[in-house]
Amino acid sequence: MQTAPKKVVNAWAMYDWANSAYNLVITSTIFPAYFEAIAVDDKTISKTTVTFLGRQFENTALYNYTLAFAMLIVAFMSPLLSSIADYKGTKKRFMNFFMTMGSLACASLFFFDRSTLWLGIAAMIIACVGFWGSQVFYNSFLPEIAAPEDRDRISAKGFAYGYVGSVLLQIICFVFVFMPGLVGGYENESGTSNIQFQVCFLLVGIWWWSFGRFSLRRLPKPIPAGSGDLKKKVLSKGYHELQKVWTQLKHLPPLKRFLGAFFFYNMGVQTVMLVAALYGKSELEIPTTNLIIAILIIQLIAIPGAFSISWLSSKIGNLKTLMILVAFWSFLCVVGYNLPVGGIYEFYGLAVAVGFVMGGTQSLSRSTYSKLMPETKDTASFFSFYDVTEKVAAVIGIFSFGFINELTGSQRSSVLALMIFFIAGLMMLFYAASLKNKNV
Repeated sequence: MQTAPKKVVNAWAMYDWANSAYNLVITSTIFPAYFEAIAVDDKTISKTTVTFLGRQFENTALYNYTLAFAMLIVAFMSPLLSSIADYKGTKKRFMNFFMTMGSLACASLFFFDRSTLWLGIAAMIIACVGFWGSQVFYNSFLPEIAAPEDRDRISAKGFAYGYVGSVLLQIICFVFVFMPGLVGGYENESGTSNIQFQVCFLLVGIWWWSFGRFSLRRLPKPIPAGSGDLKKKVLSKGYHELQKVWTQLKHLPPLKRFLGAFFFYNMGVQTVMLVAALYGKSELEIPTTNLIIAILIIQLIAIPGAFSISWLSSKIGNLKTLMILVAFWSFLCVVGYNLPVGGIYEFYGLAVAVGFVMGGTQSLSRSTYSKLMPETKDTASFFSFYDVTEKVAAVIGIFSFGFINELTGSQRSSVLALMIFFIAGLMMLFYAASLKNKNV
């Protein structure tokens, strides 16, 4: 196949620009800090305890459990929807639905305050489902618009667009956070307002939906993999399509082995991405301003990191490059565990290292999977397996992080435990590399 025209590739990458605002503002910087400050029963008794559904939680653990629950929903839902989308050629329609749902949920966080914890939790779940639900269909366009030899580069381009777009919106949000008077907020001896943070959540919803629509209008119309009326047998036909994909996977040892490796090391990668801000703020006591700077460093360093790692993979191969990355992630777990409380510059150093490997790991994992896929029209169904693997891994990783945190009273133990996932992933990558494949 031939790679699609540049305007189509750019339109595909533009969706990363659109939805990465959620990833940065909502899951990485402003919202986690806001949630920790808001989700507290009585600060005079405990600064970290919150009651939800009749049970007391550490607020950081509740945050992790909420994300894990949302990803579990995606893991169960996306295979069925993906197979139906392939069969009927409706990937763009599903992508638009989840994008709209997620962006509206982000906007609704504008109304989340101390008295509406239920709203914050519900909006978190819906926004997360919207983000990852749309991501399945977005990822599945990659093998349709890029020839195998171009997929590493184009996958990296998508992540680069995402990092640039999210940083631009983050800078706009910073203006409101540090100058609350612009939106009617205040900061004085009597306390601070929340409106400047709530405006940021509203902006994420607007940004995501607006640029997402721009991308969707320019993406090609998917070709249906099946024909006929699906209305009467939606569930049975959807799972029948999944069964066909599973049958093919059993006869594709390189793809199966890679998915096994991806499952383990992605437990660590996804968990680090989702808990880094809370770890820095609550465990290392990094001031919010410095924490936000560190997250920005991660985003900016990830851009050259993604392209550098794409270049390295073209020289030594995808699997060997992933082995190097996963081994480095294991080392970073040890570094994170040993960071001193209040060590701002040490935290900055860790942010540089994490940023460099984070974008490259995600980008290369996606393109490696697309290279190992067979020629097929069922791209969304194949990527639903990738997505389920990613989400179940994230659920286990995040739940484990929160559980160990509550069990030991320290997030440091949780960080060190992540190294187990990376080591297991590294061993599985060696196993996958034992089968020679010219594409990887």
